[in-house]
Amino acid sequence: MSYPGYPPSDGYPAFPGYPPTGQESVYPPAGQYTYPAVPGGFPPSGGGSYPAAPPNAGFPGAAGYPAPGGYPASGGFPGAPQAGGMPPYPGGPGFGVPPTGPGFGGYPQQPPAQSYAGGGPAQIPGFPGGQVPSPMPGPPGAVVQYTQGTIQAAPNFDAGRDAEILRKAMKGFGTDEQAIINVVANRSNDQRQKIKAAFKTMYGKDLIKDLKSELSGNVEELILALFMPSTYYDAWSLRHAMKGAGTQESVLIEILCTRTNQEIREIVNCYQSEFGRDIEQDIRSDTSGHFERLLISMCQGNRDENQTVDYQKAEEDAQRLYQAGEGKLGTDESCFNMVLASRSFPQLKATVEAYSRIANRDLLSSIDREFSGNVERGLKTIVQCALNRPAFFAERLYYSMKGAGTDDSTLIRIVVTRSEIDLVQIKQMFTQMYQKTLATMIASDTSGDYRKLLLAIVGQ
Repeated sequence: MSYPGYPPSDGYPAFPGYPPTGQESVYPPAGQYTYPAVPGGFPPSGGGSYPAAPPNAGFPGAAGYPAPGGYPASGGFPGAPQAGGMPPYPGGPGFGVPPTGPGFGGYPQQPPAQSYAGGGPAQIPGFPGGQVPSPMPGPPGAVVQYTQGTIQAAPNFDAGRDAEILRKAMKGFGTDEQAIINVVANRSNDQRQKIKAAFKTMYGKDLIKDLKSELSGNVEELILALFMPSTYYDAWSLRHAMKGAGTQESVLIEILCTRTNQEIREIVNCYQSEFGRDIEQDIRSDTSGHFERLLISMCQGNRDENQTVDYQKAEEDAQRLYQAGEGKLGTDESCFNMVLASRSFPQLKATVEAYSRIANRDLLSSIDREFSGNVERGLKTIVQCALNRPAFFAERLYYSMKGAGTDDSTLIRIVVTRSEIDLVQIKQMFTQMYQKTLATMIASDTSGDYRKLLLAIVGQ
């Protein structure tokens, strides 16, 4: 399957201001990785920086996890850049009310209707008589349909009508930015691809080229990101993170350590077909040591996705991790890599809880003590996603706007990539973790049409 007119033959502009000055390798800013304390005991006393999610927040199997835009595992885009080249960049519902009641281990509770599928309860009960419970199967991941995005496919969609609206918004003197925002913020990624094709059919012009000529700055970057097929956007972000001087390690971690097997495999194929490059070779050229090995492991897309939690294995893995770190002089880094790169997310969640009992310390704290730099951040990202994926992204959004200046590329990337998956949950976690809404923080950190479009995507 190909995407008509994508990317346009003339190419897209590079990210304006990407990477943000002074933030080339900061993930997140030094000393700001732990969560702020909020009323209600967060983080829990004596615990680590990232408490576990509630028992019903297991991670889904690949079968139930949609890749917005429906990008195929292979096949190219017409007009793709030549092999080895870097493509110049192609460029809902109201706010969910936070649930009430106590959270899991002091962590904000996710409402059951919005929890990830599969895995069963990952909180390990006491083992009566020392007996470990038998594996507990969770519901099939495919049973649950994802409806936690702030952007849903528009009903009664008419690509030709939307193409006409965009044409009128850009025709003549001046640009009707609000009309453009009304369309792009209320259509799914798949629908935007159809609008792009209809525009070229109806007017013989490239929609992306027209948008570039009418827009600029962050609003241009955001709109063009919305018009990229989802897998291509991830692949492009990875290529841009490793191209040229310096490496955006935070981008590599954010994408490769959080996506599903299917998404990873599609990204790897897209990277090869569109840029004519092997992502593993690029990773080896730009990273080294245990961080390189962790990213190579992630690129395989071979994480176990069996949704049954084996508590006996969780105990064994927890003991193995303890002996590889806290329980010995020095650290066996390969053991941490093996467990965290291969176990399913529900299984990892059970392992994290077993580890706390064995080590009298949570796993995140041990990783802090045993590792440093980018490999530490990568391992912690995997653990955090096993505990509560929306909370991980809420934290990333918070630090993209906290303090002086805004990391607009991170803000845009997360809002766009999660807008059809779990942005509703991310907003709820954001409010409970930081005592302010995501929309409020976006409104205070951005301005103009850029702010209007972000708020339209996030929903208020």
